[in-house]
Amino acid sequence: MKKTLLALAVVTAATSAQAVEIFNQDGVTVGLHGDIEVVYKNETTRSSFQQEIQDADFGFDVRYMINDEFTAGAYWEFDGSEYSNADVTKNGDTYVALYSQSYGSIKFGRLCTALDDAGIGSDYQYGISSFFDTNMAMCGDEGVRYDIDTGMFYGTLGLIQQKVDSDGESIADNQDAYIDGKLGLRVADFDFTAFFGLGETAAPVAVGGNVDDSVYGLEARFGGIENLNLAAAYYVTDADFQNATGKDFNTDTIAFAADYYMDLWTFSAGYSIGSHDLAGKTENGQEYTEQDNWFVNAGYGIAPNTTVYAEVGGDDQSGSDLAFAIGAKAEF
Repeated sequence: MKKTLLALAVVTAATSAQAVEIFNQDGVTVGLHGDIEVVYKNETTRSSFQQEIQDADFGFDVRYMINDEFTAGAYWEFDGSEYSNADVTKNGDTYVALYSQSYGSIKFGRLCTALDDAGIGSDYQYGISSFFDTNMAMCGDEGVRYDIDTGMFYGTLGLIQQKVDSDGESIADNQDAYIDGKLGLRVADFDFTAFFGLGETAAPVAVGGNVDDSVYGLEARFGGIENLNLAAAYYVTDADFQNATGKDFNTDTIAFAADYYMDLWTFSAGYSIGSHDLAGKTENGQEYTEQDNWFVNAGYGIAPNTTVYAEVGGDDQSGSDLAFAIGAKAEF
């Protein structure tokens, strides 16, 4: 599975998204979140351009104050664009939570865990990519996520299991279980984050059995230069087959990114170098490749929470096209 590593940065203070508070009374608050994005683009594997509705979501964040320390909450999101140009609205993140002023928060339900936060670079469409050759689910219905942030230190621990299918039926032979986490340190002008993910998933049909997957990552960010953010990251994935038929493998990715802010403008660029120990071979029923990716973009905040942008991206694969996107996104 190709896992795109990306983290959308805040463009400027003028375009940072804030929830709209629509109710606040007797310790009960209701916030409304939403986003929409429309883009005209091609791909490195498709030279023709097409218009896509990529985001059309909104959600309600409800909080109930228990006392000065604890707050209970629930979040319900409507995903209006599960895939580009989707015409059916489905539930997105849906969970209940307990929030504490001192001890962090814990959430239960449909959500994403720590590794979904991994990534550097303020890309819009093409991003810095790594081939995560794993079927580990970083988002799911049966999720638990704990977060804490003390300012200097922060961390997340997540768990996803899959014992009930989309029809509400129990899965007798559960093979999908996943745990991950992150630990961060902010010191001086640096921000360091370490990630891990461990899971057991079903191997390809051609191989059979299960695979023990592991993912590790380390990210470093530096913001000590005015109007400039720099970032570097390293990610590694290992897959260990639990039978003699499958071929174990690992992938490594090194990535670099930079963002420069000038008034309402943001200019960003990134490059990643991906390696695979089975590159050029066909094993486990699939072909493995190595790939380097890059992107360059510019975004302009035309109004609060609203950005128009243009981005160019590419990779080092033979026959790939130069990719170009122009789009607009709004958040609240």
